[in-house]
Amino acid sequence: MPLLAAGQTLPGDQPVKPVWMESSQTLQTAAQPPPVQGSLLVRSQNETTADVLGDSNSSLSLNPLAGGTVKSSAVQYGITSNVTAQAGVTQRSWATQPRIISSEVGATYNAGRYSVGVSVAQDQAPNPTPLPRVLPGAVPGVNGLPDFDSATQLNARGRFALNSNSGVLLGASMGRIRLLPGNQLGLTTLDQKALSFGVEHGSVSTSIVGRTMQPEPGMAVPGMLNAERRWNSIDLGVTWHLPWQGSLSFGAQNLWSSGNAVNTPAGPPEPDQSRTPYVQYHQDL
Repeated sequence: MPLLAAGQTLPGDQPVKPVWMESSQTLQTAAQPPPVQGSLLVRSQNETTADVLGDSNSSLSLNPLAGGTVKSSAVQYGITSNVTAQAGVTQRSWATQPRIISSEVGATYNAGRYSVGVSVAQDQAPNPTPLPRVLPGAVPGVNGLPDFDSATQLNARGRFALNSNSGVLLGASMGRIRLLPGNQLGLTTLDQKALSFGVEHGSVSTSIVGRTMQPEPGMAVPGMLNAERRWNSIDLGVTWHLPWQGSLSFGAQNLWSSGNAVNTPAGPPEPDQSRTPYVQYHQDL
């Protein structure tokens, strides 16, 4: 990108750490300083599905037993000293196809001790087939839905710094999930809302995420079993970033849920809400 080489220092300028292009293990979060006004910052990271589960900014839920990897890249541009625009692309991959590709565009206002951001995100499975079942009894998918097709969300995030290495994070999301034709639910779309609360302290971060899904009003067929159903769940995750470029994540997906459906040989007749404890270790080489 030619703009990455456009930075120059003029006489009398204050010395600033160069951030025209930077690669890191983690995408810039609200806890990190925003790019300098007029500069471009590029970051990328590799994660596991458990890392994403422990992220309070994640609006969708992935099954940790899927054993997948998550690769993200983001570009941030400093519009003013306090306002940053960002765009990112994320790919979630499993041992077999299909993969899920997500894109997100938004802006963040950073006032030093606190920051607020809004964004619009879209997730899509390029291959219109049910997501693979990697382990017996485990149905990898999005929000427990193996027939996931695509989703669109409006996200809002905020962070309040308690001190130099601790902070509290809040998040909210609302959007719509589209399912593949002929799915077991007999529905085409689901409305979703999510709230998240997280705490960061040094190398340890923890989060609680609550989600609710229900059929889009007016779209369910009258008399259907799922016409008036609402599925609620709460996830809990903790991640410890280790000094040797590794991370240890543990927690439970669907620590509490509104009810569990009985699985059939073809999969669950409703969104999978079974409680799933997990412990995962991730090492960057």
